[in-house]
Amino acid sequence: MAETKDFLFEIGTEEMPSAPLINAQRQLGKLIEGGLKKAGLDHGKVQTMSSPRRLTVIVSDVAVETKSIHEVNRGPAAKIAFDADGKPTKAAQGFARKNGITAEELTVKQDADGREYVFAEKNIDSKPALPILSELAETTIGSLEWPNYRSQRWGSEHQTFVRPIRWILALLGEELVPVKYADVTSSNFTRGHRVLGPGDHVVKSPAEYEKVLEQNGVLLEKRRDEVIRAGIKKVEEERGGAHVDTPKRIYDEVINLCEWPTVLVGKFDEEFLAVPNEIICESMLSNQRYFPIYDAEGKLTREFVVVSNGNPVNNERIIDGNERVVRARLDDAKFFYEEDLKHPMEDFVQKLGTVVFQEKLGTELQKTERMETLAAEVARQAGGDDEAARLAQRAAHLAKADLVSQAVVEFTNQQGVMGGYYATAAGEPAAVATAIREHYRPRFAGDELPSELTGKAVAIADKLDTVCGIFAINEPPTGSSDPYAIRRSAIGIIAMLRTLPSISLKSLISMALESYAQQGIQFDAADIQAQVEAFFAGRLASIARDEGVEPDTIEAVSTVGVIDPEEFLQRAHALEDARKNQPELFDDLATAYARAAHLADASLGMDVDASKLGEAERALLDACADGERNVASALASGDYAGACSALAELREPIDRFFEDVLVMDEDTTVRENRLRLLNRFANVFAGVADIGALSRKK
Repeated sequence: MAETKDFLFEIGTEEMPSAPLINAQRQLGKLIEGGLKKAGLDHGKVQTMSSPRRLTVIVSDVAVETKSIHEVNRGPAAKIAFDADGKPTKAAQGFARKNGITAEELTVKQDADGREYVFAEKNIDSKPALPILSELAETTIGSLEWPNYRSQRWGSEHQTFVRPIRWILALLGEELVPVKYADVTSSNFTRGHRVLGPGDHVVKSPAEYEKVLEQNGVLLEKRRDEVIRAGIKKVEEERGGAHVDTPKRIYDEVINLCEWPTVLVGKFDEEFLAVPNEIICESMLSNQRYFPIYDAEGKLTREFVVVSNGNPVNNERIIDGNERVVRARLDDAKFFYEEDLKHPMEDFVQKLGTVVFQEKLGTELQKTERMETLAAEVARQAGGDDEAARLAQRAAHLAKADLVSQAVVEFTNQQGVMGGYYATAAGEPAAVATAIREHYRPRFAGDELPSELTGKAVAIADKLDTVCGIFAINEPPTGSSDPYAIRRSAIGIIAMLRTLPSISLKSLISMALESYAQQGIQFDAADIQAQVEAFFAGRLASIARDEGVEPDTIEAVSTVGVIDPEEFLQRAHALEDARKNQPELFDDLATAYARAAHLADASLGMDVDASKLGEAERALLDACADGERNVASALASGDYAGACSALAELREPIDRFFEDVLVMDEDTTVRENRLRLLNRFANVFAGVADIGALSRKK
């Protein structure tokens, strides 16, 4: 068994930002593993780890040398490889070149089939691991990518990294791996915490690495996570069921802001609890990476968690310093909020005329005016009375007002939320304030919907206005680009309309486009209407697939042209369930329908002369009449499963028709009468689905 040793490679730097550090750690393992594979160096598990000042990979059981290889490859037959004069042909030369040898080095041997072939034989000697690892480490440092971050140079060298590299630790077992990048040369030293373990510290082997770090004030990310979570749990338990809010993005960043975490608790002044909790918490989370603490009843408290990277003996001073910082930040938030309350919301609305919504689509004030019309119509179609429409229109009028408020300019994530507070303070109805607060929902798939009709009306108006506008200026999303997030908007609209089945999406699209036309934007209304409808149809098809509906079922339902979300998805599920419950029946019905649709001639109409029909033909005509009534009744009541059952009743008479009747009779009158009957048969399906689509992939 080949000798193996563990490989340790650490890149030590100035403090790296959290997001690129996480990204680089993912890259590091892949680059090292890929390089080892390419070099033919056997190895075991690849582990990556990090702290703000280091990126590390440890590879267990790395072979100290590559395997020696004797490689034999068979090429073309000898009579093809050499001409009559015994000179190598192009076939031989190409085969030799592919194997890295000359044509003269090819050998001729008889293979098991008794025929002679040319063979390329190569002996690849084993190579020591050390130079391979040296080259791999140097290449890896230069290959790490830092999207959205400018790499830096230091000293007089040209190589770059996200932050200046200060040391490189590289060991194979206890042996130093020579690595040089810019002006830094590898050693068997690491560095500890700046305060708790400053200076260089010897690492004798990879097995000692984590122990040496911990002895000198550095925990790697898994241990830091454990320490922080345990500290937060203790804080919550000490406060009798309190909850510390730790949003994942901020929490992951905090893990990467410290090497020796200590969980501490600070307080801010009581007066700040009178300020909307959202901007207080955002100020603490986004600006300072403090975690708010809520009591057992869910109310924000004066306390917050801060994760320190300092010397624990200085905890009191650290808490005091952070409390001073948070006081200044919350003073700003309080000032912005109080200043905003001094202005009527109508002033903010008028200022929207100076804010561009989209260069070609006008200002936020123009968007607001379009939303007012659309939101009122949504409320009416949803079954709301005149008062519901008035509330939706008023909420739409004020929905974007807070975009020009000082609080939202400072805390952009709180748009809508702050508008809700300002509306309440201004004495607006509760439904209006709630709608303003919630009208950006759902922000992503699975997010909460607005809680009331008013909020849904404004949210649908806002999102649909954006979707229609982007198509009107011919900037729809592409496979790789969706700068206005209209796919997400469409999914949000669909989610809300599924709870409001009485609304006609097509009519709303038409109204939204009409508002743009009245604004003076030029476009082909019919063409853009069709494009937007097709866009929603595509989103609905995707949702149906996610819900387990087969692609051919979706295709069959899509041909009807329904894009109202709840109706489309109910139709798709009803047909899918019918197929699963009676697979043979629907397979046969699909085949018969496809045959009938192929023979049918729409130009002949559906006026069948019953006096010229035989028994099988009359049975089909009667079945069609029954089917038309039953399908119409089922569709009128939204009973899509019933419509599918009505279609299933046609299977026996159409099968009998094709068995007993020659459709293409020589007598023109007879033939055309039978074709009219097939037209009528196909028409029964028209409002339900293109059943023929179910047979196309058989």
